[in-house]
Amino acid sequence: MLSMSEPRPYHHGDLRAALLAGAEDTLRDKGAAALSLRELARTTGVSHAAPTRHFRDKQALLDALALTGFERMTRAVHGADDPALPLETRLTALARAYLRFAVDNAALLELMYARKHDPDISEQLAAAVEGALTPFFQLITDAQARGQIVEGDPEHITLLAGAALHGVAAFSASGHLPAEAALDSVGELVHHLLHGLTPRRG
Repeated sequence: MLSMSEPRPYHHGDLRAALLAGAEDTLRDKGAAALSLRELARTTGVSHAAPTRHFRDKQALLDALALTGFERMTRAVHGADDPALPLETRLTALARAYLRFAVDNAALLELMYARKHDPDISEQLAAAVEGALTPFFQLITDAQARGQIVEGDPEHITLLAGAALHGVAAFSASGHLPAEAALDSVGELVHHLLHGLTPRRG
């Protein structure tokens, strides 16, 4: 029998995944400031040193959380993309997938964007950020080639469209817009992005 001073058995088949799941729970419930490798080890049921086999420190844990978030967002957005759809329908589907992820993972999304703008992010995280935005960029370039969207730097246009969508996500996260209302507004937002707010006659 183990004494109280001895570490508990390392019994997780995938400790890294268990630690990330526990860290995401803490992030969602208490915020990033409450994250601690020692506390995470306690709640996961392993010795306090076990998490350092996967994350050298708290910053490495935050980077890993951001990376998994962008990977999940990428899967959601890519899964919603269908280049065969008409432009407005295709963009609405992409925007809805992004916003669904955003409202379901508000705390994680905040962390993801905080790490995205850090000049010291890893190449892996930078690639994950780019991968999540690729379907939007491709949609813009496809539409420009067909003359459906104004000419200009497609990266800049993608950024502006993304800023509008992220604004809705931020309003939802702050409680200014209920999640379902935010999702219901996607079609209207996309329509205004493509056609503007000027009244159309005829």
